Amino acid sequence: MLSVHTSPLHQPGTGDAGGMNVYIVELAKRLAALGIEVEIFTRATSAGLPPSVALAPGVLVRHVTAGPYEGLAKEDLPAQLCAFTHGVTRAWAGHRAGHYDLLHSHYWLSGHVGRLAAERWGVPLVHTMHTMAKVKNASLARDDTPEPELRVRGETHVVRAADRLIANTDTEAAQLLRHYDADDGRIAVVHPGVDLERFRPDPSGVPAGRAVARRSLGLPQDAFVVLFAGRIQPLKAPDVLLHSVAGLLRERPWLRERILVPVVGGPSGSGPAEPEGLQKLAARLGIADVVLFRPPVAQDRLADWYRAASVLVMPSYSESFGLVAVEAQACGTPVIAAEVGGLPVAVRDGVSGVLVPGHDPVDYARALCRFADVPALSAEMGTAAARHARRFGWDTAAAATAEAYAAALRERHLHR
Repeated sequence: MLSVHTSPLHQPGTGDAGGMNVYIVELAKRLAALGIEVEIFTRATSAGLPPSVALAPGVLVRHVTAGPYEGLAKEDLPAQLCAFTHGVTRAWAGHRAGHYDLLHSHYWLSGHVGRLAAERWGVPLVHTMHTMAKVKNASLARDDTPEPELRVRGETHVVRAADRLIANTDTEAAQLLRHYDADDGRIAVVHPGVDLERFRPDPSGVPAGRAVARRSLGLPQDAFVVLFAGRIQPLKAPDVLLHSVAGLLRERPWLRERILVPVVGGPSGSGPAEPEGLQKLAARLGIADVVLFRPPVAQDRLADWYRAASVLVMPSYSESFGLVAVEAQACGTPVIAAEVGGLPVAVRDGVSGVLVPGHDPVDYARALCRFADVPALSAEMGTAAARHARRFGWDTAAAATAEAYAAALRERHLHR
């Protein structure tokens, strides 16, 4: 596997680490359990990192030196792809012929390296886009920076070179066909998974998971907790949530006594939406007293935040799938999400949560009203949400991915 711009060892929710990190780690571990040995090549971001780290039995992370260790933005990484490719091919040269059977690249930067390495090694290339420039540019948040033409051209080359493209949803598959003229016969739709042992309503079999989680986090038991979890960037639209909360409190000022809005995540991406900017926005809107800014947390602690919430709000402008939404639902928490990308698959509208067309804060405030006015709705939808999330186990995702690998290998052998 190739993951150039973010390491699977990094904390999700910081920098460029997010759902893709979780995806790579969990998929690799489940593939290893199926007997597929996985080596993940990623860029070294510190001089003190060992050349390789065992992530799990059968999963090895290899650090490749490519450019300066620190201070290199994602936008600067294309200039380092030759160095990264050289590092990958050097590792290959140290093995017997045929050591690697297949390459799986993640995100377009890795895809560029993957297509060169796959051609040199004579192995199939499987690629997962995770996000697409043309899709993001078609639905930019205000003040966000468009993806550059370099990325669009790079993605086009990767789509043409890949033996298999793994799309998260049917919607993403359709976007590959529409925007990149992909070969329909080379696309496999595989829903990402969720760790159903870690993300569940009642950890360790303890009843009343929400009450336990709130005690653990120091939150009032009777609070109406509206959670945002994820990287703080315009794409994720945390400002839409703050505006909707301000509108809700104008309509129902008595809610101020019991509403809490935790924002759990770190800055990422382009645009001005860093924590300081959001804090200033909360102050301007007059809701600074109800918004709690918290840094990114480890997965087990994140599960506590999910369980503690009355509802999770995900007003993103673009999501290839929306792992956060599925994780929250697996913990028994309903989700209010934008009706974009893969979120209509991740969230079952009217059953496990509410889908909102567009990004008007008024619409999100209206959805929040439903949960604020009828407290029992959170528990009712939460039960359905946990049931819905059980469809998305990582074991299922890994098995389907292994099938895509096998198909790519069969076609490559037939071609030979």
